[in-house]
This record gives sequence, C-alpha cells and structure tokens, in this order.
Amino acid sequence: MAQQKTSRSLVGIAGIVAAATLISKVFGLVRQQAIAAAFGLGPAADAFNYAYTIPGFLLILLGGINGPFYSAVVSVLSKRRKEEAAPLVETITTLIGGMLLLVAIFVVIFAPQMIDAFAPGLRLGHKDLVRAIAILQLQIMAPIAVLAGLIGIGFGVLNAGNQFWLPSISPLFSSITVIVGLGVLYLELGEKISSLEYAKLGGIVLAGGVLAGAVLQWLVQVIVQAKSGLGTLRLRFDFNQPGVRDVLKIMGPATFSSGMLQINLYTDLFFASLIPTIGVAAALNNASLLVQTPLGIISNMILVPLLPMFARLADPNNWDELKSRIRQGLLLSAFTMLPLGALMITLSVPIVRIVYEHGAFEERDSALVSSLLIANGFGMFVYLGRDVLVRVFYALGDGDTPFRVSMINIFFNAVFDYLLIKPFGASGLVLATVTVNCSSVLMLLFLLHRRLNGLPWREWSLPFLGLIAASIAGGIASFATLELSQHYLGKEGLLILLLELSISGVVGIAIFGVIASWIRLPEVNVFVSRLGQRFLKR
Repeated sequence: MAQQKTSRSLVGIAGIVAAATLISKVFGLVRQQAIAAAFGLGPAADAFNYAYTIPGFLLILLGGINGPFYSAVVSVLSKRRKEEAAPLVETITTLIGGMLLLVAIFVVIFAPQMIDAFAPGLRLGHKDLVRAIAILQLQIMAPIAVLAGLIGIGFGVLNAGNQFWLPSISPLFSSITVIVGLGVLYLELGEKISSLEYAKLGGIVLAGGVLAGAVLQWLVQVIVQAKSGLGTLRLRFDFNQPGVRDVLKIMGPATFSSGMLQINLYTDLFFASLIPTIGVAAALNNASLLVQTPLGIISNMILVPLLPMFARLADPNNWDELKSRIRQGLLLSAFTMLPLGALMITLSVPIVRIVYEHGAFEERDSALVSSLLIANGFGMFVYLGRDVLVRVFYALGDGDTPFRVSMINIFFNAVFDYLLIKPFGASGLVLATVTVNCSSVLMLLFLLHRRLNGLPWREWSLPFLGLIAASIAGGIASFATLELSQHYLGKEGLLILLLELSISGVVGIAIFGVIASWIRLPEVNVFVSRLGQRFLKR
C-alpha cells in the first residue's frame, strides 16, 4: 500500500509539473509573439536576444526548477526537520544573495565589455544601435543575477515543503510583465513602436519587463515561504551552522557542470553577431521557441516516469531490464519527435507566418525564421534522445561522463559553427547544434554499450529505421497536401493558413500513424493506450 501511494503521489506530482509547464510555455510563446509583433526582427528585438543571454542563462542555471541551487536545497532540506529549515534557508539566502550582488554590480560596470566579448560583430558600423541597446538592456537586467539565485533557492525550499504548483508556474510572471509593458508602450506609440526612433525605448521596456517579472516571481515565493514557516527575508550570518556546508558542497560542482552546457549558446551568438543582417539573434530565438515549446512538454511526459525506473534498475542484476527501458525511452522519443520534426520541416512557412507574422514582423522575417525552423526540425529527436541517455548515466551514479561528453562537444560546436556558417548562413548555426547533439547521442550510446556489457544494436535499429521511414512519408504527404491546398485556396489570410496547416498536419500524422502501426512496437502501444485511458477518465 505504501508503495502504491508513493507511485500515485509521483504521478500526481508529475501531472502538476506538466500542467504548470504547459501553461508557462504557452505564455512564453505569447510573449515571443508580442515581441515579434511590436519590433519584428528590428534592433530592439535583436539587441534583447544578445542582452538576455546572461540574465537568461542565470535564470535557467541558478533559478531553474532542475538547476543546481534547486537540487542542492532539496537534497539537504529533505533530510532535516521542518523547524531546522528556516534558519538554514535564511543563512543560505544571505550568503548566496551577497555573492550574487557582487556579480550584478560587475555586470553593470562591465556590460559593454561583456557584450563585445560574445558579440563582437555588433561593433560593425550598421549595428551600433543594436550594441548600444544591448548594453543598456544588460545593465537594466543585471539585478536578475541576484534574483535568479534566490528564485532557485525558493524552488528548492517550496518543493522540499511539498509545494509544486507555484514553483512550476511562476516563470509565467516574466512573460506577463513583458506583455503588459509592450501593451502600454503600444497604446502610447501606436504603429511607431517599431520605428528606429523609439528602438531604445522599446529595448528599455523589454528589459524592464523581464526584471519586473523576476522580482514578482521572487516576491511570491518569499510570501509562500514565510506562510509555510520555511524562511523569511531575515538576514542570517551564521555560516558555520549545520547544513550550510552540505548545500555548498552540492551547489558548487553542480553549478559548474550545468554552466558548461550553456557555452554552446555563447558560441552561436558569437558567430551570429558576425552575420551582417540585423535580426539573426532574434530569428534564432523565435525558431528555437517553436521547437522548445512542444519539446519541453513532451519531454516531461516521457522523462518523468522513466527517471525513477532507471534508478531502480541501476544494479547490474537488473541491466537487462534497464536496457529495455532505455529502448523504450528512445523509441518514445523517436515516435513523438521524428514526425513532429518532419512537420516542422515541411510546414515551416505556414507555422511561422501564423505564429509570428503580425504587426512589425514581415514576410522577409518569416522567410528567415522558417529556414531556421527547418534546420531545427532535423534535430528534434536527438534533442530528446540525448536527455534520455544522460538520465541513464545519472541513474547509474555517473555524472562525470555526460559532463565530459558535453565538454568535448563544446569544441565541436565552435568548429561546426565556423564551417557551416559560410555555406548556410544563420541556418548553419542551427545545423551545427544538431550535428553536435547527434555526436552526443552516438558517444553516450557507445559508452553505455561498454558500461552495460553490450547493447542489442541490430534489434534496436530496425524499429528506428521504420519510424524514420514513416516520418519521411508523413512529411512528404503533408507537403504535397499543403501545395495542393495552396493551389486552390491561395496563401494569404490567417484563417486560410490555419485551415491549410491543419489539413496538411492531420494528413502527415495520419500517414505516419498508419505506417508506424505496421511496425507493431509494444512500447509505443502501451504509451498510447495509457494516454487514451488517462484522457477517457477525464
């Protein structure tokens, strides 16, 4: 009974996190739509994507729900009584807050040098305005360095106190404040909002909205923490109390390891700044968001149930079943991501036009973003497949191997960026990332093959080849349907585009589904039947 209750509890928590993640990502997409409508790929939006790199990196690294601060706090607090939590939380908050305050001051002072370091191309004559706005935005958002750490600690504190809804949904506050700020600016300026004359003002509103959202996210956490007896804003300097060293012992290495993974983003922006066209950074972000929104939702559905299974099967006596679970995770990743990637490739233009082509976002902007979306579509499976394999290593108690693989591929990413940007332009940056992710998957599979005394390559390869063929057939069918519908219905009008996209997408998924059903994959059948039962119950 206890085990059954625990299982149900985990399922319930996973459902809460998945629902909250869905809501947050939908608001994030709406935020991106608002930015695109207001500024297109102009200087304000382009500068924001350079300036937000550091604050955004800190929010993900330090303030993320799976980040090192969160993990360290949960690991330590879960082993202590509730009455011990508040003093420890207040001490950790004081210590980390003070350290990150110095980081924020450093960012304000050296913002010009930091922008020039990872975006040297902005010093080109026709990008001076983008550089100036980016520096100003980075200085405005510098306090996020402090807030990110406090938010990450707050995530851990609330989760350790069995509160999951607020931490998971709170990232939408930043989206709301940006949307509200842009709405007010549009009411004041109207169509002039996208003009060069007001580009700097638009950039200030974007940065201010993000900062306001981070402040709001932190304040809400603090209020809930205080009501739950898990710590207030009180400053504590008792750094020698039990638990502080335990938190720092986990937090330090985990932060360093997670931070290395973000270097690829800096590399991409470095080369993006060298492309003469203004708006490349904004276009990369727009295309990435279209991929990350469904990817983030589906990854939660697949990874959350598999993680505890991997951990329970880490003993060598259970490795045969562990291999079956690895196959299941990879097949589910392929079953969901391969057809979705095919649709992203074949239907990229109507997708981008429907989502972004409003206001200042024009047809030429859609052409750039759609080309990047095509490049992203090729890598959707390896994005999720890599995460599945990394979790297997974590379950085996090995965090060093994924870290070393990431370090190797940081070098490869820079090399491929340099090689592919010349023939493919901005799309080359995405293709470089896809290539690096493919390399990561192959390396991790090879290392697991050695670690687990062999993987059944031939047995695994046949269903994957079948799903690839089914995805290609579905993509071709959706493209042919789109061409046919555009011949009779035209290419203009939101409702027409929606109708054509819907019909083409349904046809492509139907063709994929028919072919995939012939392959008869038990893992996929179980997954689909459980989803059906879940929805039928609701």
